[in-house]
Amino acid sequence: MNNKKMKVALLGCTGTVGVQFARLLEDHPYFQLVALTASGRSVGKPFGEAVGSLAWAGMSDALRAMPIGECTADWIGSSDARIVFSALPASIAGDLELELRDRGCLVFSNASSHRMDPQVPLVISEVNASHLTLIHEQRLRFAGSIVANPNCSAAGLVIVLKALLRFGLRGATVTTLQALSGAGKRGVAALDIMGNVIPYIPEEEDKIACETKRMLGCLAHGRIADHDAGLFVSCSRIPVRDGHLQSLVVELEEDVSRDTFVRALEGFSAEPQQLELPTAPTAPIIVLPGDDRPQPLLDARAGEPHRARGMAVSVGRIRKLGERFALFLLVHNTVRGAAGASVLNAELAFRMGYLDEGDR
Repeated sequence: MNNKKMKVALLGCTGTVGVQFARLLEDHPYFQLVALTASGRSVGKPFGEAVGSLAWAGMSDALRAMPIGECTADWIGSSDARIVFSALPASIAGDLELELRDRGCLVFSNASSHRMDPQVPLVISEVNASHLTLIHEQRLRFAGSIVANPNCSAAGLVIVLKALLRFGLRGATVTTLQALSGAGKRGVAALDIMGNVIPYIPEEEDKIACETKRMLGCLAHGRIADHDAGLFVSCSRIPVRDGHLQSLVVELEEDVSRDTFVRALEGFSAEPQQLELPTAPTAPIIVLPGDDRPQPLLDARAGEPHRARGMAVSVGRIRKLGERFALFLLVHNTVRGAAGASVLNAELAFRMGYLDEGDR
């Protein structure tokens, strides 16, 4: 492993996900944050001023004072950053990420623009680390590469399903209760959501189903064959700040006991835990006792060590219903479901040698 820190840039630094990226990248053992970008109204402002109330306690003076630059390939290129983290909306991210790839950058994107591109790995590090080999496939055609992380709800769902895959997965029904921060700072009008539940989020249900099947799929000869499990998804927005709660009913091919089911969840780990990556939670899935957990207010920040707070998926209310199991799961949507997933993907790619300077 190269002990020299790699210079990184952050696109879209002032939004809810962008701020989480900056927090995770501050004083990172592998990466040095050298460039921040945002929309034109923030260009030239110090980061601390631009993010305002989203700033976190303990932000360093250096990061607070770092000026925000233009969100252009030319400006990013002038920063000498080779790794780029993207927290941009899809409407902006698509073309810019392609241009950065053409210029030799390694883009780790939270945007949805390229998630279903057959050349782009869509990755949750504990689930489908092998899909990162598509980085090499991209480099046969481009100077750089793009790695995407999934929809914020799919990020938690796929970890739980991966832990159960050894029993054979026939299908699953999931109903999401998604926090407001998943819609961004200006995503839902206050009068629409106060004391209310909105039982529809545009395009969300198809994203969760398609992206989950892709991540659970098999990679062979440079192509991914989606998993064939049937997934039925319903999505709603609720007046909670952080944490997407999901009601999951899963049908397995094997008839397993509740104890076996719980042990599979509690004992699940993968490459990030084996490599002790900085942002990897020691336990990716935490099974909570009692009938009233997980709860967003109590459990959204689950995960140890401290850098991995918010990276664990919490699970509770596990019930066996004949051949099916029902449970609730909770994922922190802007950490494990967004910035944290992308940073962990970059850490894994770094440790696996995909970001080696000699491989440019």
